[in-house]
Amino acid sequence: MDIADRLRAAEKHLAAHDPVMAGAIKAHGPVELEPHTDYYRALASSVIGQQLSVKAAATIRDRFAALGAGGFPLPQEVVVMADEPMRTAGLSRAKVAYVKDLAGHIIDGRLDLAHIAELPNEELVVRLTDVKGIGEWTAHMFLIFCLGRLDVLPVGDLGVRKGMQALYGLPELPAPVEMRRLADAKGWNGCESVASLYLWETLDNAPATPGLSS
Repeated sequence: MDIADRLRAAEKHLAAHDPVMAGAIKAHGPVELEPHTDYYRALASSVIGQQLSVKAAATIRDRFAALGAGGFPLPQEVVVMADEPMRTAGLSRAKVAYVKDLAGHIIDGRLDLAHIAELPNEELVVRLTDVKGIGEWTAHMFLIFCLGRLDVLPVGDLGVRKGMQALYGLPELPAPVEMRRLADAKGWNGCESVASLYLWETLDNAPATPGLSS
């Protein structure tokens, strides 16, 4: 079953189990995902773009991409690259260290990108968050937008929290445990990513994840 068929099946499941979500699906129509396998560039771009506007992140990412011999610098290039060119491209000292740590994890196999898609969600999050500068939020975005996993509830995403509060009339922003409890109660089982896409749609607030979202 391809990603479009999986999304349509998930939408049907959500609509059948959750009347509130059914209304959101009807209002916004089908959602889309475009998983890809350019995992290293996605992760590096996400690290580079942290705490920056979309425009600023794109500018710095393009400058960083120009440092490679044949385009976006490969991990093997990054680990031996002097800090100064990356700092000149706009990366903070911390982000230079984070990108180098990511490259090191890939080179020595701690983060095996060739087989990462075979890992279950929980283990994959552990592997990703072992890299400096990659937290649970980035790991969840990777699972959704790169791997096309439909069963991820990004409990740390402010847009999802706000969307859940607005759509379900909650008195305050839900905490992670409350988000999981609501998802279980509404029968989202296995379709949490798709529900999250609709929560973002509700606020017109898709996540700004350079390299991770389409």
